[in-house]
Amino acid sequence: MKEPQIITVPADAAGRLDTWLAGQFKGLSRTRIKKLIEDGHIRLDSGQPAPHDKVRPGMSITIEEPEPQPSSLTAEDIPLDILYEDEDLLVINKPAGLVVHPAAGHYSGTLVHALLHHCPQLPTLGGERRPGIVHRLDKDTSGVMLVAKGEQAMAELARAFHDGEILKEYITLVLGVPLPREGRIDANIERHPVHRKKMHVSKQRGRRALSEYKVENIYDGYSLIRIRLHTGRTHQIRVHMAHIGHPVLGDATYGNAARERRAGLSFCAERQLLHAEKIGFTHPCSGRAMQFTAPWPDDIKSRTA
Repeated sequence: MKEPQIITVPADAAGRLDTWLAGQFKGLSRTRIKKLIEDGHIRLDSGQPAPHDKVRPGMSITIEEPEPQPSSLTAEDIPLDILYEDEDLLVINKPAGLVVHPAAGHYSGTLVHALLHHCPQLPTLGGERRPGIVHRLDKDTSGVMLVAKGEQAMAELARAFHDGEILKEYITLVLGVPLPREGRIDANIERHPVHRKKMHVSKQRGRRALSEYKVENIYDGYSLIRIRLHTGRTHQIRVHMAHIGHPVLGDATYGNAARERRAGLSFCAERQLLHAEKIGFTHPCSGRAMQFTAPWPDDIKSRTA
């Protein structure tokens, strides 16, 4: 057990215990603090509080952080394409076909297993199955991803993603040519009521999803699209492009293989041709503006030459 920290609540303090503490400790996320409270590692005036309890001036708060527990996941020596690394974060270029974190049917060979080999300290961050993961890409989507290596980076990057402060730009090949050739898709997305592994656009329900797109080039039966995401809903680009009638080529879930055949394409995409090309953000610890670009994968380059 680490040395306990004892805090006396100042006169101007107010609000929930977990929220207030998250504001005092840049290295601890609200989620981490909530877990510490629930596990009995944070005491309020020698009593056991709840995360939603109110702080009041003069209260004494004791924080005892437990030592990191070993992960049940096994580190695997899987090569990583690292675009940038410092003591706080990693920027990687994820290849298509690599699952981000363990889930049903994917208990090994994931990005998380590779990260545990590269950064042994990660098991303390974000839960056992998602250490360091602040956002994700679908298995068959390639491109740039951020990974946090410390509590402060984890908390601040999670907040920045939630607040829409991260620049996220993708390129994709879609069936046909969207009209107009530049526009916004502002359509709520929710889980499909019948097909639970799918998402769909909903007029009445769901969460707001906003995508900006621009046609970069037109080919025989398909086009190259650049998309900027202003929100981060599950499958957002794939759902939005299918919604306007121009699904991502090779998308087995939201695409239309029959339409692709009728369009007479000269190739058959073996995966959804979607690539996270660019990410921009403020460094969570130094405050520096940063931007990274992941090179296009061969299956997209070969269809846009």
